[in-house]
Amino acid sequence: MSTYVVRFMKDVLGEYGRQCEVCQGTLEIDAADEDEATERAKAKFCEDQALHHWSLHADRIHVRPADFPS
Repeated sequence: MSTYVVRFMKDVLGEYGRQCEVCQGTLEIDAADEDEATERAKAKFCEDQALHHWSLHADRIHVRPADFPS
């Protein structure tokens, strides 16, 4: 099993009406692959935020392998 860092991102209007990207949450997930990590992270994010669906607080999800030094 590998560890993945999953970030929930949202576009918001920042200062002076400019769009900026904000991280709504970051989770470290142990999973067999990126797809499984994404699904596990969605469930955990919803549980932590008391949401019915992750997209109520985020526009997209970024998944990448965790970079842990050997």
